[in-house]
Amino acid sequence: MQSKRVVNRRQFMKYLGFGATSAALMAACAAPAAPGATGGAQAPAQEAPAQGASGENQLEIFSWWTSGGEVEALNALYAIYSEKYPDVEIINAALAGGAGQGGNMKALLETRMQGGQPPDSFQVHLGRELIDSHVIPGRMEPLDFLYEEEGLYDVFPQDLIEIASYDGHPWSVPVNIHRSNVLWYRTDKLEAVGAEPPTTWDEFFEVAEMLKAAGIPALAVAENEPNFSGHVFETVLVAVMDPETYRGLFNGSTSWESEQVTQALEILNRAYDYANPDYLSTSWGDINDRYVADDGPAMMIMGDWTHGVLKSKGFTTYHWAPSPGTQGKFIVLSDSFGLPKNAPHRENAINWLRVCGSREGQDAFNPPKGSIPARTDADLSVYDEYQLEAMEDFKTNILVPSIQHGAAAKQSFVLDYAIALNVLATTRDVAAAQAQLIQAAEDAGFGA
Repeated sequence: MQSKRVVNRRQFMKYLGFGATSAALMAACAAPAAPGATGGAQAPAQEAPAQGASGENQLEIFSWWTSGGEVEALNALYAIYSEKYPDVEIINAALAGGAGQGGNMKALLETRMQGGQPPDSFQVHLGRELIDSHVIPGRMEPLDFLYEEEGLYDVFPQDLIEIASYDGHPWSVPVNIHRSNVLWYRTDKLEAVGAEPPTTWDEFFEVAEMLKAAGIPALAVAENEPNFSGHVFETVLVAVMDPETYRGLFNGSTSWESEQVTQALEILNRAYDYANPDYLSTSWGDINDRYVADDGPAMMIMGDWTHGVLKSKGFTTYHWAPSPGTQGKFIVLSDSFGLPKNAPHRENAINWLRVCGSREGQDAFNPPKGSIPARTDADLSVYDEYQLEAMEDFKTNILVPSIQHGAAAKQSFVLDYAIALNVLATTRDVAAAQAQLIQAAEDAGFGA
């Protein structure tokens, strides 16, 4: 039986640990683990230090990369760094767990940054997530000098540099490009019912009925806490809206009261009827294991980090397509690293950013991560079929920013947005969910 549980913003913030006490307690449990130097998969660090790295020649890196594919990718960067700077001790402060991507890590990072004790560098989504959380409050150093020294203005797409920039300066170095709107489908399950991967939501529901008749859940959903539905919903919005209308949701030119928002909510609400029956008790961290299980769902709408995870599991009976209704559109997000003011080991951090932005670093990091390089001069021979297709789509598709992953809107809105979609998942009340989205947009000041 599914539990009915609605989370409000205050409770969600509590889950995320946005409080100095909870973050400090969380951090005080254990020391960080040092990364391996070989680039192979290593046991991830599970805790991060509360007071920062204190050694003379260290490099402390915050991230939430602790899953399959992520660990291998991060270790590949560490291996390059260690080869170039063998005297520097890397402190891998990766932190797992929490509500959604980066939950516990973001909570501890916020405490450290507000307390004037930043790590040397940290993973952050390119765009509004970094700008609103740490650039505007004055906690970051601009990176014009590094972009000029490393020639990054010439190898990153101009659109990407603009996303990284605020007030005329770039503030972080993108290490990859992820695509949010990917339908991962089990080839064995679709073949079992004689179905093709759906290209529209109408086709999706036709395929879902065929799967339901065969006793197979059509869609993987993990909504025991807010966030997963927020990811799926942004792809539905992009399916029912043209790109300009979608972008208008964040500058006030498109109202969250619009009929298209209602239509998107109704589509998502209907999709829950075909989800894994335990979707309200399944966590985002467990959904990949549910997906690859013999009785798992046939399809999952998720970003292409899923490709890295599935590869790390040795799972092969899957393929991919744009999520329903989004052909020709590429919902983009990017992981990046920045330079906090008063970084304890500033020169080591700058050298880390040089590795992150280098062709060598990006061609080592992205193949296991499932993403594609941010640079335009990659060695194509190291990428697989999915990644080569994604690179071509990135060049030819219309790019729109991800909501759930910090590219389109400030973090406070993302939290409220995720909670509103959790309300839909738990109550199945479209009107209530839309009312919360309208209030979230008003609180965020879109168009003000």
